[in-house]
Amino acid sequence: MQKVNLKQKFDRITEYWKPYVAGELNGQHVKLDKLKGEFVWHSHANEDEMFLVVKGRFRMALRTGDIDLEEGEFIVIPKGVEHKPVADQECWILLFEPATTLNTGNVENERTLKTLERI
Repeated sequence: MQKVNLKQKFDRITEYWKPYVAGELNGQHVKLDKLKGEFVWHSHANEDEMFLVVKGRFRMALRTGDIDLEEGEFIVIPKGVEHKPVADQECWILLFEPATTLNTGNVENERTLKTLERI
């Protein structure tokens, strides 16, 4: 067992849209990522995702309307719901999702990461 200092972990992240595994529990990953710009529209057929804003803000684009998230807020995207994270400025997020969750969900492109590094 070790404690995790989020600031120290985020300071090691130098690329946007590249999640890192910071912890594991019960088949779930705690992932850290920095966002800036737009991601891709995608969905996850079998997994819910939780996005917690650690620093900054971002917008979760949904087909039914956008939701703005501020520091200290989180959103759970249910499985099957198409979504696209957008961050106008750098944003730090913590994701909590099953270890099998692919970052681009049902879309495979240059941003797809099949194996995540641990931080």
